[in-house]
Amino acid sequence: MVKPTRVTNEIRALRFANGEMTQAALADRIGVTRQTVIAIEQGRYSPSLELAFQIAQVFDVPLDDVFQYPVTEQ
Repeated sequence: MVKPTRVTNEIRALRFANGEMTQAALADRIGVTRQTVIAIEQGRYSPSLELAFQIAQVFDVPLDDVFQYPVTEQ
């Protein structure tokens, strides 16, 4: 079983805010498969830093508007 990542994202909301962009259209824009977009969106896969920046650029928003990582107390 794949352990979910702690990184959360707003990709689904951003897709719908941008003309209801499909997962396939986003995948084409960033050069990955639709299955990869699905896995990232569902939190089953954390994208590389480069891919994360590409996703943010597609939506023309800062990286932290797309991806969040929980703050942990030390």
